[in-house]
Amino acid sequence: MTTMTDASVREFKMPDVGEGLTEAEILKWYVQPGDTVTDGQVVCEVETAKAAVELPIPYDGVVRSLHFPEGTTVDVGTSIIAVDVSGGAGAPVEAPASAPAAAVVAAEAPEEAKPQARQPVLVGYGVSVSATKRRPRKGAEVPAQEVAAAVQQELNGHSGRVEANGHGGPGALAGPVGQAVLATVTAVAGRPLAKPPVRKLAKDLGVDLTTVTPSGPDGVITREDVHAAVAQAAPAVPEPVRTAPVAPVTVAPAASYDGTRETRVPVKGVRKATAAAMVGSAFTAPHVTEFVTVDVTRTLKLVEELKRSAEYELQGVRVNPLLLIAKALLVAIKRHPDINASWDEANQEIVLKHYVNLGIAAATPRGLIVPNIKDAHDKTLPQLAQALGELVATAREGRTSPAAMQGGTVTITNVGVFGVDTGTPILPPGEAAILAVGSIKLQPWVHKGKVKPRQVTTLALSFDHRLVDGELGSKVLADVAAILEQPKKLITWA
Repeated sequence: MTTMTDASVREFKMPDVGEGLTEAEILKWYVQPGDTVTDGQVVCEVETAKAAVELPIPYDGVVRSLHFPEGTTVDVGTSIIAVDVSGGAGAPVEAPASAPAAAVVAAEAPEEAKPQARQPVLVGYGVSVSATKRRPRKGAEVPAQEVAAAVQQELNGHSGRVEANGHGGPGALAGPVGQAVLATVTAVAGRPLAKPPVRKLAKDLGVDLTTVTPSGPDGVITREDVHAAVAQAAPAVPEPVRTAPVAPVTVAPAASYDGTRETRVPVKGVRKATAAAMVGSAFTAPHVTEFVTVDVTRTLKLVEELKRSAEYELQGVRVNPLLLIAKALLVAIKRHPDINASWDEANQEIVLKHYVNLGIAAATPRGLIVPNIKDAHDKTLPQLAQALGELVATAREGRTSPAAMQGGTVTITNVGVFGVDTGTPILPPGEAAILAVGSIKLQPWVHKGKVKPRQVTTLALSFDHRLVDGELGSKVLADVAAILEQPKKLITWA
């Protein structure tokens, strides 16, 4: 691929399709180099951390090149396609098979344009451009300039007389200043001067010879010097310090993998965003979950009645138990509005929401998503039924927009559709409560003093204990259960 320098070539960059997202994966290209495109034509489908989105091109022209192949994750703001808006003068360039365009451009750059050292590939990461110096090998000769500089620094730090004895070796220095200079010269020139028996004594006593001031001829460390260093380092308190025995460190065995019988799936898109959100929520908001088991026989009878009768204006929309559960939760929130809130960590404030964007957790082929019904608190039952039907259908088709998954305040997750009795759901980030609905089963139940088979389910309400205390959470859950047990309360409480 070559760089586009013609003024007639327009580069289309990866847009931020999800309000603050930083990257997206190219799922499918709908055009190829040489194809004619028009303003508003969809050229590719990308998957962000929240949804799959189709991208329209804002130009009229001919595709010159596709900078990235399908399956590549591209940062927002990076050019992904070049379009010749003059009509396509010049031969189109083939789409890359595997490598990103940026890598190809770098490979074809002129020799003088190449950097002199490895450059970081991510902000804050990479190899430093500055050169490093290898320290001298053990026993190697130290340059005289280093010795002279060290001696001069030591002399500048002491006052005294330096006496010459007529020799040219280290013994030319005498007195305290001379001894200090000898130690400095020895430290710079290499290992301290000491005979093997003295070195063994120092090792047995735990003395570092580089810290010992030599008193022997020509700066040699003696046994007396080692014992003197031990005496100076001895603690003032004669009692020995008793330490607890150290338990042996057990090294965990390294994880083993069998590549022939395992499959690795890259974590990206919706799955990556969900994982990050759940970890952040679980370790930020203190979760509390409460449970209640309730007889919903009357609610199921009301659902069947609403399906059959045309007078309730619910023809053409899907009526199911989730509709009445959602309505029950909205009524409970209306009675206890403090549960509809969020925690502002930066300002240390509780934000009370005077609207309810009701989230509905949906399992899709790309992972779990939680779109929400905007202003659900203002909707009538038929309007709520229509919104629920559209939300579920859009999610199953993978067409949920990023905007539909933002701004939720309270969520419902229906784990009962998988045959699960209940669960302890994790809060979506920024929300104060989530209601889990278990499977509805025919169970023995005491009804009017007699044990009868009744339709029973278990509800679980998880809430952020920074915002919601036990009393408030219990009242909301109890109200939802009361409405599902006696649906007539919708008339008196709504």
